[in-house]
Amino acid sequence: MEHREDTWADAAVAAGLGALDLRRLGDTTFEGDSLPMPGGRVFGGQVLAQAVLAAGHTVDTSRAVHSMHGYFLRPGDAGRPIRFEVEQLRDGRSFSARRTHALQDHKPILSMIASFQESQEGPEHAMRMPEVPSPDALPSGVDVLGPFAGHPTADFWLSSAPFDVRHVEGSIFFAPDEAPQQYQTAWMRVRRTIDVSDLVHRALIAFGSDQVILEPALRRHRASWATPGMAFASLDHALWWHRPARADEWLLFVQDAPTAQSGRGLCGSWVFSEDGRLVASVAQEGMLRMPTKR
Repeated sequence: MEHREDTWADAAVAAGLGALDLRRLGDTTFEGDSLPMPGGRVFGGQVLAQAVLAAGHTVDTSRAVHSMHGYFLRPGDAGRPIRFEVEQLRDGRSFSARRTHALQDHKPILSMIASFQESQEGPEHAMRMPEVPSPDALPSGVDVLGPFAGHPTADFWLSSAPFDVRHVEGSIFFAPDEAPQQYQTAWMRVRRTIDVSDLVHRALIAFGSDQVILEPALRRHRASWATPGMAFASLDHALWWHRPARADEWLLFVQDAPTAQSGRGLCGSWVFSEDGRLVASVAQEGMLRMPTKR
């Protein structure tokens, strides 16, 4: 099993980094490919990460991305390239702003604005990380999904998704949480150590932030990813990077779903490094349509 797990991890990380290897078509125009998703739709976290990278490639490397706000406008076709067009909105003394459109058939599938900042000194405080079991004490994603190898969805997460996700409260991939708590907590990291820039690590945090963001809402309503008749889609996504962090080191996602109404659910995450630093915050509203109870 260990050799097979290594093969899965190598393939998954290579696939994830390959999707982030954008081709430059012009000063502000890029093109990228997608992971081969089950069902053929582009994974939202991937296109978010690509849009962040495209914007970052037009900004001086001394300025790190610190926030992004994006809207998912149309489903993307994972079998076809995505074109990224970056608008240079402003370059000030400390901040730069960029708008990125991700396009297929000349229509936007994602529209995002990101802000970049020079490193600066200032007052600091942050909330404390809760006490949870360490990632080494929890089953890995392979432990959870490995027995289902051969199922198309399980195979995707095993061999194409670059992150190992370890749920403190247990996975809801196949079955709902029958006793959900207010918060979901999950550790996540890229499955192999990688040698990439700070911009790519930040893009990978955006990539991973979309993977389990809606799960707190599913837990609240006793649903799992496999619940028959359920429909879901990401509507918008916001992320703030507070402090430098590596995506190949363990990050704890502390998540909540404070409200759901009108077929939409709002979910949020606080992201901590393993040594307890608050490194990012995330918010997303998603469409949630549950099966009608009879």
